[in-house]
Amino acid sequence: MSRITSHIPLFLRLPRSTTWGLIAAILLIALALLAPIQIPVALYKITLISLAAVIGYWIDRAIAPYSRPDSYLHRDWRFGTDEPLGGVDYPVVDGYKMIFASAMIRRAVIVAAVVLGVALGL
Repeated sequence: MSRITSHIPLFLRLPRSTTWGLIAAILLIALALLAPIQIPVALYKITLISLAAVIGYWIDRAIAPYSRPDSYLHRDWRFGTDEPLGGVDYPVVDGYKMIFASAMIRRAVIVAAVVLGVALGL
């Protein structure tokens, strides 16, 4: 274990969203205890929101096929990284940082709009 990770508490080294996953599980158990008839409704809504997020992602890919956020990275992220300790995992190509940020924001806005649209329709 490196010097940096040895000082990080275990709860901060858990996989991302572990805390939120535990909170969701506790709330689902509470819902099952308090109003078990609402479990299918909650699962239905969660399914629709998840489907909306996937559809929003694919809408963004269809609208801007040549402006994917990962296309502005210095090298393909799928091949892994060998950055030095404390270095940037996946650097953006010089001169394209604002375009990269714009592509990320565009994707987030499109996905959020689709999810919000579906959620308001529930």
